[in-house]
Amino acid sequence: MKKLLFALAAALLLTVPARALEVSAPSALLMEKETGTVLFSKNEHEKLEPASVTKVMTLLLTMEAIDGGTLHYDDTVTASAHACSMGGSQIWLKENEQMSVSDMIKAVCVVSANDCAVALAEQIAGSEDAFVERMNARAAELGMNDTHFCNATGLPAAGHVTSANDIALMSRELILHHPDIRKYTTIWMDTLRGGTSALVNTNKLIRFYDGATGLKTGSTDSALYCLSGTAERNGMELIAVIMKAPTSAQRFEDAKSLLSYGFSTYALAKAAPDAALPPVPVSLGTHATVQPIASESSLLLEKAKAANLEKSVTLAEQVEAPIAKGDVLGTLTISSGGETLAEVPLVAGEDVPRVTWGALALRYLRTAFLGSPAST
Repeated sequence: MKKLLFALAAALLLTVPARALEVSAPSALLMEKETGTVLFSKNEHEKLEPASVTKVMTLLLTMEAIDGGTLHYDDTVTASAHACSMGGSQIWLKENEQMSVSDMIKAVCVVSANDCAVALAEQIAGSEDAFVERMNARAAELGMNDTHFCNATGLPAAGHVTSANDIALMSRELILHHPDIRKYTTIWMDTLRGGTSALVNTNKLIRFYDGATGLKTGSTDSALYCLSGTAERNGMELIAVIMKAPTSAQRFEDAKSLLSYGFSTYALAKAAPDAALPPVPVSLGTHATVQPIASESSLLLEKAKAANLEKSVTLAEQVEAPIAKGDVLGTLTISSGGETLAEVPLVAGEDVPRVTWGALALRYLRTAFLGSPAST
């Protein structure tokens, strides 16, 4: 029953109509960050070269290492001969040159520095090859079934491919769980090496699109022009992926079209009742009640319908222990103009084990002799 209610809620959330929208790129996708809902797609599973958009995964593993405590922003990274040999977009690291993790992340995010991407990979995993193994393992965990990485940079390599769908998946993972990356991806101009090395962001959205938050550009002669572009307005962040656009300018125009469509058409609403939910009585439990909570925090709705929402709550009169955290206790129905927009399961916020026979007997005795069923 619980799985059925979750499925129904997901189906209602995903039945969002997509109006006719044209992009020139052969492959593209628009996703909302919080819910992961796809709002537009075009050949989204076509396996294509991602160029430096590959570095979204490099950055994801870097931020996971930082948040996991195995890497720190102020750690010093020493550039290897291998890292300095990358070519392409770079900050021209010299062998044995030292730079902080923070500055290297900045170089990767702002100017797509291949040398810094490899230096970070070696710092985290010991070698670029070992890091690439982690990239592919993480891709598999995220369900990136169209993806195979051969390096940490996106420089051309046989078999190094991904898809618009998979780029959106890893981009969402990065910005949803590691929001500190914005400190770097929103930089338009900056410097390194005490001001002697100037940086200008390769992502023109940062300067020319309202609300832009990132994320990563990429281009090679064979991949053409790729982009994972992110932007946030009114608390909703969108991810626009463009692959193999014919020109640099066109990838940004396509991304702007997707982002503007998303912001003009959809809005996030809180999946919470208007009033506090009462606890649900529990029979034969170690606690007398269990507190219901909404299983979803946000709903993605058509903007026209999100302004005047009506919410109604249905809760079980009583439930019997044992209760597991996440068990369905009721439903929050969200509607607008008589149309049901979503049915969000209301679930147990904690476990309530079943009372033991000994505790039940003690409870009975207390009731019989003291007149009150003391809690066990």
